[in-house]
Amino acid sequence: MQFLKKHYEKILLGVVLAGLIGVLVFMLFYIAADKQAMMDSENGLINAPVKPLPDLNLTANAAAVKRLQAPLVLDFDTGSKIFNPFIWEKMADGQMVKKGSIGAHAAVVTAIRPLYFKLSLKSVSTNEFGARYVIGVERQAAASSSKRREQSRYASVGDKPNDVFELLKVNGPPENPASLVLKLVDSGDTVTLTGDHPYQRVDGYLADFRYDPEKKVFTDRRAGDKVSFGGTDYVVLEVNKNELVLSDQSNQKKTSLPFAP
Repeated sequence: MQFLKKHYEKILLGVVLAGLIGVLVFMLFYIAADKQAMMDSENGLINAPVKPLPDLNLTANAAAVKRLQAPLVLDFDTGSKIFNPFIWEKMADGQMVKKGSIGAHAAVVTAIRPLYFKLSLKSVSTNEFGARYVIGVERQAAASSSKRREQSRYASVGDKPNDVFELLKVNGPPENPASLVLKLVDSGDTVTLTGDHPYQRVDGYLADFRYDPEKKVFTDRRAGDKVSFGGTDYVVLEVNKNELVLSDQSNQKKTSLPFAP
């Protein structure tokens, strides 16, 4: 007891020092363990497999690009009443209609048919001078109605050209030819004609059209014909397989009417 009384301060100091040394030793191990844990966490984050990002949803962007490729077109002409108010016109009976509802543009083409130029071998006659051939000529597009009916032309090899063709050659027996070779005067083309297969080409067109405001119907109209409707006189200037062209006789204004079968 005397020893404890005399040396208790030293003993207490030694215990405190021993505790401090233990704490220092523990701290060395704790720091090393904490450092290792941090390194393991860092390596885990760096070397961990990368998870792919989900695909981007570009639906809105694609829709915007599509709208830019087909921009909005505003029609301020045909259907707008703000920039182009309707203009009204008076018909012959005093009725008021929208502009464009009467006049040449209001006509509607209902049919267009071809007009043919035809050549056909009608008969063969023979005598002491040789064979002579009767060839029918039909010119449906002729300006004169008398020339539109079929007419006959007589020809032999060696004859001078008539107003339609020249007979160049006869294939086969002269009294029963397999075919005739003709040269056309107007075009210079060479064509072959047989008894079973006449030659034909399109030389023009006929048109049928109607004018609804006056309930008028025009049939078999060809280039050069005159028609009247809507208080105006027109000339059929041209007819082709796709359109009819009218010319106003008062001012020579042309109006093209398309044909949509």
